[in-house]
Amino acid sequence: MKIYKQPAELLKNLIRFDTTNPPGNEAACIGYLAGLLEEAGIETKLVAKDEKRPNLIARLPGDGSAPGLLLQGHVDVVTTANQQWTHPPFAGIEADSFIWGRGAVDMKSAVTMMVCAMLRMKAENITPAGDITLCILVDEEAGGNFGACFLVEEHPYLFDGIKYDIGEFGGFTMYIGGQKFYPIQLAEKLQCQMRLTMRGPGGHGSMPITDGAMARLGQVLHDLTSRQPPVHITPVTKMMIEGLADHTGGSTSLILRQLLRPRLAEILLSNTGERLKPFFPLLRNTVSPTIVRGGEKINVIPSEITLDLDGRMLPGFTPEIMVKEVKAIVGPDIKVEVLEYDPPDDGRLDMALFSMLAGVLRTLDPDGVPLPYMLPAVSDARFFARLGIQHYGFTPLNLPPDFNFMATVHAVDERVPVEALQFGAEAMFIALQRYGH
Repeated sequence: MKIYKQPAELLKNLIRFDTTNPPGNEAACIGYLAGLLEEAGIETKLVAKDEKRPNLIARLPGDGSAPGLLLQGHVDVVTTANQQWTHPPFAGIEADSFIWGRGAVDMKSAVTMMVCAMLRMKAENITPAGDITLCILVDEEAGGNFGACFLVEEHPYLFDGIKYDIGEFGGFTMYIGGQKFYPIQLAEKLQCQMRLTMRGPGGHGSMPITDGAMARLGQVLHDLTSRQPPVHITPVTKMMIEGLADHTGGSTSLILRQLLRPRLAEILLSNTGERLKPFFPLLRNTVSPTIVRGGEKINVIPSEITLDLDGRMLPGFTPEIMVKEVKAIVGPDIKVEVLEYDPPDDGRLDMALFSMLAGVLRTLDPDGVPLPYMLPAVSDARFFARLGIQHYGFTPLNLPPDFNFMATVHAVDERVPVEALQFGAEAMFIALQRYGH
């Protein structure tokens, strides 16, 4: 039987390539996929910044009646160090109706869907409306410098004529108020890494100082965890919350609608605990303290300490706004500098493919409600956005109510239900058929 008819087998094969990043070592996995596509008669090309870490480009020509469509996904995965797995993380084990292994969710399952859909389109002699470019990437988990960033900066011509892309995250089920929803990603937050510098008197460790840089660090950490940047209602989150409220009832619907009122939202997010936790990063620019540096000797009180923050900007916001919001929390005496950031966008949305993708999900699962969604993290989509390519997070999985998709990402015992993977492969194929029509 052709591999595209066996998505579970393909995923298990991909998991068996240990592509932990760093170092990545994606070449063997990429070569395996290239072989499958070439054997099917699909044009392929390898493009690499480092020959040990090639990216795969495959193209299925369309009839020219629609712009190009990009399918993009990565095969590198995060570490499994210090995790105790039920099944070996790179064995590709199928057990208890699940496929277990690192990458089963993030994101070799999605790559499996894309490759199966491309192979099936070719096998069934279906010509898409626009050229379909499949881009299998390396290095997403470490910033994309050998993958999407490299391709966009050094080989942008590879994506000429492409207007839309499909990739991670979205299309998986979530359950709220007893209703099944399918969030389709239309936007994602952007990185804005910052450094805070605290200064104060230093001296000998035998003479304690209560108003020095170390004491100021303690106060800053307390302020960053006890106070939050203001709530902002962005277009995509507004559509998502309205959709959730429309399809739930009672107190759930009422509380959701209050999230669209910034002052009430701040109160709710501070007092409802875990229930509204998923909405927290969707309604704010966020910062997380991650690295502290200071002190050279145990008997010397440091006069300067730095604290690095992992900042994430909402669409339509800028680093200048992020700095202003952070300074409002930590105080004017703290130096705040931006280390690195993704180019801000204008926050506008292109909804052109949403109805088609939502229709695919409704066809396969009439009980589910598709919704717009914003990813609170970043993906390779931010690089393709620099070329004017609108991203759609669509890696569809019809999951049971007791399966928490996001809780399995990067976690121990990462796994995906076999039936959900088959659902996703079928949904991806239908999407390619319907694109442009």
